[in-house]
Amino acid sequence: MPVIRNSHHNPPFWLPNGHLQTIYPALFRTINSVDYQRERIATPDQDFLDLDWSLATKESGFHDKNKLVILSHGLEGNSTRQYILGMVRFLSAEGYDCLAWNFRSCSGEMNKTSRFYHSGATEDLDLVIQHVFEKGYTHVDLLGFSLGGNLTLKYLGEKAFNIDPRIKKTVVFSVPMDLKACSLEIVKPQNRIYQSRFLKTLKPKVDQKAVHFPGDINPADFKFVNTLYDFDDIFTAPLHGFQNADHYYEMSSAMFFVKNITIPTLIVNAANDPIVPENSLPVSLIDTLSNVLLEISDFGGHCGFRPSGLFQINYWSELRALEFLRDKSLL
Repeated sequence: MPVIRNSHHNPPFWLPNGHLQTIYPALFRTINSVDYQRERIATPDQDFLDLDWSLATKESGFHDKNKLVILSHGLEGNSTRQYILGMVRFLSAEGYDCLAWNFRSCSGEMNKTSRFYHSGATEDLDLVIQHVFEKGYTHVDLLGFSLGGNLTLKYLGEKAFNIDPRIKKTVVFSVPMDLKACSLEIVKPQNRIYQSRFLKTLKPKVDQKAVHFPGDINPADFKFVNTLYDFDDIFTAPLHGFQNADHYYEMSSAMFFVKNITIPTLIVNAANDPIVPENSLPVSLIDTLSNVLLEISDFGGHCGFRPSGLFQINYWSELRALEFLRDKSLL
């Protein structure tokens, strides 16, 4: 589909750039009205995934008990990140059951195996999807942010024409479709605040893993980690069967899978995203695809998209997701 470039999203005048549009929602948006019900499921390798459910609220006018949205969070995120909670609150009020799942090691309790999660671990997403099918859902939409968006697109590309017909549509935001380009972008001086935040939470996980799996993880190696690229090269790649960081990026980047997607899919990225540079997006490729729409907003930052009105509750990303999911012309 033709790539859409628009200015429909207008941020507040007091958030004039991509950094502020990214940081403000992450630090100051508070959502207390989502009441999750947690479920733990077992994985084939004797590990677990924690799933957080939010069923459609009574206020919604057209609850369809067969419809579900599965939400995938970003790097070092979880089901309580503001961009997940905001989307869950909004979609639940609009009649959708929602399932926000937590990647391994992200739910508040360390997972049981030596592996973590990574941008291409689609086997865990598939396990979650098969689980909801067993519960009887017949209309499932997928929604992802950042790393979770890349994971979702890779899953769709891998499935291609073999995708289950109960999966109807996908919406993803702020997607690092070229993982290496984004890994190199976050190293730049103006972006180191994000890199430092990620590494700060990853180090304790390495230390905990090393206690239980000393043969697989050496915590002393963290002294060689100065960037996310270093972390992926030293820890992510070997723990998950990749040769090195470059091999991991090549095998996991959604840009190499998106051409195979066969269901209606909307990718939304902001041109001023400080973590995902616009020139890393496979624009010319997506422009030739019949099932994938790339929308590049002028503003929004990374997983931001705060509305301009001071008292507007719903973010632009939430409104845009619902608009796409309800567009019957795309079915």
